[in-house]
Amino acid sequence: MRQRHNRAYRPVLLFLNWKLIGLPGVILMVSGVVAQATDIEPRSYTNAPIGLNFLVVGLSRADGGMSLDQAIPLDDAQLRVQTEVAAFVHVFELGGQSARFNVSVPYSSIHGTASYGGQQVGRDISGVGDSKFQISANFIGAPALSAAEFPAYAEDFVAGGSIQISAPTGQYDSSKLVNVGTHRWYVKPEVGFTERLGNWSIEGATGVTVFSTNHDFFGGKQREQDPVYSAQINLVRFFPAGVWAALSGAWLQGGRTTVNGVLNNDLQQNTRIGVTIAAPINRYNSVKLNYSSGVAVRTGTDFNVLNLAWQVRWGGGL
Repeated sequence: MRQRHNRAYRPVLLFLNWKLIGLPGVILMVSGVVAQATDIEPRSYTNAPIGLNFLVVGLSRADGGMSLDQAIPLDDAQLRVQTEVAAFVHVFELGGQSARFNVSVPYSSIHGTASYGGQQVGRDISGVGDSKFQISANFIGAPALSAAEFPAYAEDFVAGGSIQISAPTGQYDSSKLVNVGTHRWYVKPEVGFTERLGNWSIEGATGVTVFSTNHDFFGGKQREQDPVYSAQINLVRFFPAGVWAALSGAWLQGGRTTVNGVLNNDLQQNTRIGVTIAAPINRYNSVKLNYSSGVAVRTGTDFNVLNLAWQVRWGGGL
């Protein structure tokens, strides 16, 4: 018989810290501006009291063969990208289950050189990046609860889905190959689950990222990109005092591009691993640290990234 956990006998303060630190909107808003289809984000489908709000500020630093537009596979890259992110998350009820709305705005700096199609390029730029919006909804296992009802909730199996949209609001110069903004939209639907097993949980998610056409790419060219298919699995361990850690793996394939009708040899087949550690500071504040790196890489997105985020929560009767 599966062991179920009712922590109502513990102080509500510790319980809420332990439960709520896992909500999305932290690493998603930081690493997501670096490589949209390879986000490593544990605890994406969890429950939380209705009406709760989160303000997230984060810092991401990435080094290697990558750009802020994953459709640009770079060779011999010596690039460093630093991104600061501000994000807001709100929890609400949808169909009797908990749901969330996220919005984020990044500011990025890019420094370094790389080769693209045999051409050496360099970049030194800072500016506002593309805004991102996401709605996540749980389908089963995460009933809409108030803060007063939440301590009696025992997490078991939870399944849900999300839709993330990136809007081309970032700084963009078509005469340059590497930019802060991407000058195109993308939409990423995803489904996922989490299964609680005592002090552990196993999670999985799969999604597809679909891109609009960039009609002003690198000197006025037209660039299209095939969808990128992605999957992620996380193994999470819970510790006392609200601390948890996760070991994650992510896989993506697809994304071959066409420029002015010419199909490029840039199919992406990449695998990444990551480690996440999260801990509460007090009832209203928590921190989260994530590191990820490429394991097997074909065409671009070969980079290491370190993310640090501070999360403040309020509302919902907290």
